[in-house]
Amino acid sequence: MILKRLHAFFHPEEFQGWGKTKKYFEGWYFKVINADETKAFAFIPGIAMDEKGQRQSFIQVLDGKKKTADYHRFAAEAFRPVPYKFEISIDKNSFSARHLSLDLPGISGGLHFTDNIPWPKPFYAPGIMGPYAYVPFMECYHGIISMDHRLNGELLIQGEKIDFSNGRGYIEKDWGRSFPSSYIWLQTNHFSSPGISLKASVAKIPWVRSSFVGFIAGIWLRDRLFRFTTYNGSVLKKSYADQGKVELCMENKNYRMEIFATRDRATRLASPILGLMEGRIEESMTATTELLLFDKKGRQILFHDKGRNSGLEVAGNIEEIQI
Repeated sequence: MILKRLHAFFHPEEFQGWGKTKKYFEGWYFKVINADETKAFAFIPGIAMDEKGQRQSFIQVLDGKKKTADYHRFAAEAFRPVPYKFEISIDKNSFSARHLSLDLPGISGGLHFTDNIPWPKPFYAPGIMGPYAYVPFMECYHGIISMDHRLNGELLIQGEKIDFSNGRGYIEKDWGRSFPSSYIWLQTNHFSSPGISLKASVAKIPWVRSSFVGFIAGIWLRDRLFRFTTYNGSVLKKSYADQGKVELCMENKNYRMEIFATRDRATRLASPILGLMEGRIEESMTATTELLLFDKKGRQILFHDKGRNSGLEVAGNIEEIQI
């Protein structure tokens, strides 16, 4: 068990919950969009344990275009992680960094992923959490498995055969006790040209007897990752959300990133509270995100474009994280 947990720690994409029995959740988020962008889905497999030790596994399905969501519940025993690698199965469904295979009511088929872009994970900062990964009492941990990749394969969804070949995908995950009490999360890898992906989040982070506003953002720009995080010397200059828009601005000594997202009607999903999937969040997969990346030293705009099919969540008391 110790070896499994140690290996998983340095590989955040893997199952982290070895030995956990209560007040714990872990879930992966697979976003898939077909080539002509007429279909957008998120498949969210995971496991949850409440404070009494009652457990369940689940697969949530979000149809981003129809704005519907389904929650498929399974026995905890149906959840089977593979040690020392990222591969999980729930009943007849399986997931990894390179594929997903589904056998759900009204959904069947499989997709394969190629040209994955992972978040770097050196030993001193294993994954997007950076040195905070070493803090044992965090409420929620986060991981990026692939910022962007190509899809191949097809799914049969409610009687409709959907070809996802040459579509784009994205994979991330969360684990811990609960989602933050307030946060903003957005992601898109559909800009005017391929090879560009954005992920950004701002959240209230409990810390000992207090809290702070933490943030993580990354822009994969063709062959380079620009990072803006609480732990790498970046500063959150603006964090704002209302019913119609989200505005974020982060900068460090070299670069400034500005985000202006237009919100769209969202769909309600289940979220964890002390391990139990009784919380509710709302996510849109059809928001629009304007992104600007500015080189402060060179005094030039490196990138300015609008992203489509943006995943966007605004949850909790946003005043807690407004700047």
